[in-house]
Amino acid sequence: MEKRTRSLDTIMLALEILRRIPRRRKVTAQELHEQLWNAGFKRDVRSIQRHLDTLCSHFDIECDDRARPYGYRWLPKAGGLSLPGLSLQESLLLHLAEEHMKHLLPAPLLRSLDGFFAQARINLNDSEGAGPEREWTRKVRVVSTTLPLLPPKIVPEVFDAVSLALYRNRWLHIDYRNARRQRRQHEVMPLGLVQQGANLYVVCRFRDYDNERTLAVHRILKAEASDLTFTRPAGFDLAAYENEGRFQYGDGELVRLTFHISRDAGAHLIESPMAADQHIEEDDDGYRVTATLLDSLLLKRWLNGFGADVWGIRKEKMPPQP
Repeated sequence: MEKRTRSLDTIMLALEILRRIPRRRKVTAQELHEQLWNAGFKRDVRSIQRHLDTLCSHFDIECDDRARPYGYRWLPKAGGLSLPGLSLQESLLLHLAEEHMKHLLPAPLLRSLDGFFAQARINLNDSEGAGPEREWTRKVRVVSTTLPLLPPKIVPEVFDAVSLALYRNRWLHIDYRNARRQRRQHEVMPLGLVQQGANLYVVCRFRDYDNERTLAVHRILKAEASDLTFTRPAGFDLAAYENEGRFQYGDGELVRLTFHISRDAGAHLIESPMAADQHIEEDDDGYRVTATLLDSLLLKRWLNGFGADVWGIRKEKMPPQP
């Protein structure tokens, strides 16, 4: 049984290597080693090199040994192995996923997919039949509803450590400088990663505390994932944490909001309600709006943004929802 298991592991590794060898560029043994390691295949570089040597002798794989490190790719007209390749539609999906979700994937998983992302870009840029898919990337955009800001700089090693600790449920040691420029060392339990506009935040618990805190990832100067793991708190739910208005700069307090708004400024609320129970009455000056919302700084800023077009603001505290 043990021998059979080792043979199966060897076959799975060989198949995984074959899947990751590109056709239109070269990949090194070191690059394959990193991708495979992050995908869960814990082998050293020499082991990957031996597998590559064997595969080159049985498949139409070119080994460019003119310079070190050697580069590997499928020969231009090679039939390859009957493994599913990336279609143009899959290449487009991967390209968009890389562009818009690269900060929401754990760093080890992202690196394990490097070869697929690279192949997707090549398929879209070099394939003669990729016209519609290539053009699609210039036909869609994600735009901000607020003034667009450049994202703050995040130290790559910090993001790697944060996402690894979150992915593996490990304690995280951080060197953090808050908005008041105060610098402190902390040990935290990472529970969630949230992207809000141009910013990334990690939701966590400090050692020996049972409440959640939200830290800006760009304010973490150094980070190291511990070898010590933790059990995620059974009562914590990231979606519920967001629904409490934690990223709107509130404390989860519900209010019944009433205000008047001019006809021009408030017309969009008829199409895009503020809440499911929103009620609008038209009067001589515009609209009278009522809705149940989480009270927050974000709501206050939104109302203030209308200036004189909003007046008569009242808030009635509501009991918390069960």
